[in-house]
Amino acid sequence: MNRSAMSNQASYIGRFAPSPTGPLHAGSLVAAMASYLDAKANRGRWLLRMEDVDEARTAAGAAESILADLDLLGMHWDGEVVFQSRRTALYEAAFDCLGRLAYPCGCTRREIVDSRICVAADGAAVYPGTCRTGLPVGKPARAYRLRVPDPGHVDELIIFDDRWLGRVQQHLAIEVGDFVLKRADGFWAYQLAVVVDDADQGVTHVVRGADLLDSTARQIYLQRQLKLATPQYLHVPVITNADGEKLSKQNGAQAIDLKQPLHALSKAAWFLGLDIGQVDSVAAFWPLATTAWANLETNRRG
Repeated sequence: MNRSAMSNQASYIGRFAPSPTGPLHAGSLVAAMASYLDAKANRGRWLLRMEDVDEARTAAGAAESILADLDLLGMHWDGEVVFQSRRTALYEAAFDCLGRLAYPCGCTRREIVDSRICVAADGAAVYPGTCRTGLPVGKPARAYRLRVPDPGHVDELIIFDDRWLGRVQQHLAIEVGDFVLKRADGFWAYQLAVVVDDADQGVTHVVRGADLLDSTARQIYLQRQLKLATPQYLHVPVITNADGEKLSKQNGAQAIDLKQPLHALSKAAWFLGLDIGQVDSVAAFWPLATTAWANLETNRRG
C-alpha cells in the first residue's frame, strides 16, 4: 500500500468512485464534477474506481455505461479503471493486519435494532457491543466488526477539517459503535474497501457527496489502525428529491439525458454554486468550470 505523505499540489491524486448499480444520474454527476474539477484546479490526477465490492447489487452493463457517459461529458480519467471486485486479496490482507481489533459477530440485523443503544446520524442502529467479549453460546459468526475505543478514550473522538464544511467531529463509541468490516453475506464492507483502495492508489484528496460524511470518522480511525495516510476530505451538498431524500438509484433517480450533455453539465455546475456564464460546447465548459471551482475554493478559504 502507498503510505506516502501528502506534501504539495504536484502530488495531488483524486478519484471518483461510483457504485455500478445503474446509470449516471444528476446526483452522481455532481459528485463526479466536484472531484474532477478539484483535481484539475490543483493540476492533479483524477482516478476512476468502480465500487462493485457488493457484487449482488452490481447491475450488468452499468460500469460500461458510466464510463461511456463520463467520456461523452468530457471527463477523462487518468490510468486504468480499478474494480473493487478484483481486489479482494488486498482487503483480506488489511483485515489480517487488524488482528484482535477485528472480531466475529453473530447478531442479526433485527437483534441489533432491538438492542441498539441509539441511532447514528445515517439512521443505522448503533451496535451495542453484544459480541465484543465473544460469541454467545450456540451463535455462529455472521459478520466481522472493528472494535472502536471505549467512550471517553482519547482515540474515540475523531476530529477532522472538511474543506467544504469546516471542523467536523464524531464520537465513534457513542455515535457509531463497532462497525462492520466483513458482512454476513461474505462481501467486504465499504468502509474497509475504500480505505484500502484509497491508500493503495495513493489518493491524497477525497471529494464526494455529503451523504458519506458520516463514514469519514470510521475511515480515519481505520486508516490509523492500518498505519495509512489520511487524505484531505471535501464533502459537497447532495441533490435531494421532493421528500428531502438523497437523489439515488434506489429512489428512482433518472439517468442523465445525454442528448443534451452541456445542459446536464450546466445544471450540475449551478448546483455547486459555480458561475460559468454562457458556453456553447462541452470542450469550452471545462476550462471555465475549473477556473470557477478554483475561485469558489479561494472564496471559501477567505
